[in-house]
Amino acid sequence: MTRFLFFGALFCLHGADWPQHLGPNRNGVANETDFTPSGKVLWTRDVGAGFAAPVVSDGKLYLYHRVGNEELCEVMDASTGKTQWKTAVPTNYRDDFGFDEGPRAAPVVADGRVFLHGAHGVLTALDAGTGKTLWQISTMTVFGVEKQFFGQASSPLVMGDKVMLQIGGKAGIAAFAAASGKQLWTATTDEAGHASPVPYKNSEAVFFTRVGLVVLDTATGKVRGQMRWRARSNTTVNAATPVVVGDQVFLTSSYDVGAALVDLTKLPFKPIWSGDESLSAHYATPVLKDGFLYGFHGRQEMGPELRCIEMKNGKVKWAEARFGAGTVLLVGAKLVVMREKGDLLIAEASPKGYKKLNEFKILDGTVRAAPAFANGTLFVRNERKLVAVR
Repeated sequence: MTRFLFFGALFCLHGADWPQHLGPNRNGVANETDFTPSGKVLWTRDVGAGFAAPVVSDGKLYLYHRVGNEELCEVMDASTGKTQWKTAVPTNYRDDFGFDEGPRAAPVVADGRVFLHGAHGVLTALDAGTGKTLWQISTMTVFGVEKQFFGQASSPLVMGDKVMLQIGGKAGIAAFAAASGKQLWTATTDEAGHASPVPYKNSEAVFFTRVGLVVLDTATGKVRGQMRWRARSNTTVNAATPVVVGDQVFLTSSYDVGAALVDLTKLPFKPIWSGDESLSAHYATPVLKDGFLYGFHGRQEMGPELRCIEMKNGKVKWAEARFGAGTVLLVGAKLVVMREKGDLLIAEASPKGYKKLNEFKILDGTVRAAPAFANGTLFVRNERKLVAVR
């Protein structure tokens, strides 16, 4: 077991854990650097509704999904899929567009606790070992939040003794004591986006709200800088998680918004470059390797391209047309791409061109949640099944 300090949050990593949205560092990059894909399915489980990504900690898989009128945090043995415990959070969430009505935000496991953010805005802290409820807050009730298009979808961020998340309403962003749920501070009145926040240095965090970029001090909630980055239309969302590298952040959104690279050291924030022709992601967060970003460009329903762009200038190095929507992770020098239609592709992470190495059919249905990758195993879910793939 390795005790790992992630920007002030204590994560006990066993082997190669994936304890939160997009992995150990919230960037879709695995700490494991070498693997041999076989496509072998180790086990399969029936699951409830939801787009919440699975996470893995200490040999346990945490899945947040909906069965009936309950959002369940179900914990399984990652090697077998056998349930160890599950805790229910009642829900009455209904999707106005007829989409999936389960939770959207991945759980976060940190310092012996698991934090859940339901589609109906309930923030819950559980004991990670037993599932005992430690505290719970209905953020929609407390902060007067109006129902959003697709429910609450931003995964909480744990830094030190605080858990922070986008809320919207009277508080665009709020922080709570991780141990007790006590409200510590609120910041902005931005409507909540669907993108999950990420840490910046040791004491700041980057949020991509529905309005745009917000960088704040995590101790006080004081906003250090903001930049509007959203579509003119009201019927839009910002969904891809910001990619922070050094003192720069890459933002990407769809709906004719486009991408921007921003220097976080210069106020007021202004893009180093921006445009809608490089890498405009509908919901999937791109991954970065050696100065190049790999991700999806275009609206989900219109058949996005898989692209590689140079981060420093937005120049497109290659594009695979009509690739279809999906998610992408980086393991070593390989891209692990999960298409929405259930195909798993392994490709080289190289700006020289797209080179597919392997392809496997993993699931039917619609695969929209980001996978988890831990100890050489990929955990993937659709609206009905969860599979573990070697």
